Amino acid sequence: MKTDRRTFLQATAATAAATAALYGPRHGGANEAVLKMLAKIGSIENVPAYIETVKQGKAMLEGFGHRVYKHYDPRAQIIKKTADDVFTVTGKNPLLDIALKLEEIALSDDYFISRKLYPNVDFYSGLIYQAMGFPVEMFTVLFAIPRTSGWLAHFKELLDQDMKIARPRQLYVGREARDYVPMSRR
Repeated sequence: MKTDRRTFLQATAATAAATAALYGPRHGGANEAVLKMLAKIGSIENVPAYIETVKQGKAMLEGFGHRVYKHYDPRAQIIKKTADDVFTVTGKNPLLDIALKLEEIALSDDYFISRKLYPNVDFYSGLIYQAMGFPVEMFTVLFAIPRTSGWLAHFKELLDQDMKIARPRQLYVGREARDYVPMSRR
């Protein structure tokens, strides 16, 4: 594939857009949401009360659950071990104790087990990034880095097929046309 300036700029723009699309607490920013939750909890003593607010639907248990992994995320087991290794070098983050207590309680509580809510890879990754000195604003970028090769492979595939734009096929099965209701009447 011949790479010219225009193709390079397109790939750069596509990568930046894909990274921006990841931002938010449910995907690329999930590890940031975990850190905010742990800081909000504040101490191990507050964990049981926080668990109760989650069970009442008044708070979220960030870093738990996954659309694909309906049991303990195998990546979470690996990254938990990595967290132990990192904290051996950097010194332990007090938020780690809160995270470990949250995990312990949630993994033994029928509420979370019945809903298949187990730690996912994001539960410990933010603690690791923080320990390594990365600013929170870089977490989504760090999440995107390993995905970039896949995005660029798709981009190259589209160029090789001389496609100008990707239009995935989809079939809308939602409600038919709906009338607009002004905010004042909702």
